Amino acid sequence: MPQIEVHVDEDDQDDALRSLRNWLTDDSAVRTTAEISLLEHPEQDGAMGSVLEAVQLVTENGWSAASFVLALATWRQARGRTPRITLRQGDIEVTLTDASAAEIERVIAALTGADSDQPDSRRA
Repeated sequence: MPQIEVHVDEDDQDDALRSLRNWLTDDSAVRTTAEISLLEHPEQDGAMGSVLEAVQLVTENGWSAASFVLALATWRQARGRTPRITLRQGDIEVTLTDASAAEIERVIAALTGADSDQPDSRRA
């Protein structure tokens, strides 16, 4: 099953990742076709607890990249801040920075392999 890591570039990354996980869990189109969890950095010597690294989705049949990317874009807008979001799926890495229609289409294409003959458009 495909796995996608969602990294958020924001000052309070733990809060942002928890908020995003909750947002995706509340979105029925995402929740019903993906297992959503938080990835943590392993504890380092002397550290008190772990640090969140990413939201992870393990997708199932019927998963909709379009619904997922639109949920990400909507979450950014609802927060009032627009953090850069980086998605990793295997060797594909793509970044959502402004959530314009063109950028959303580019991210969806990268996640679905629709632009597999254009590797430069899959990386931002």
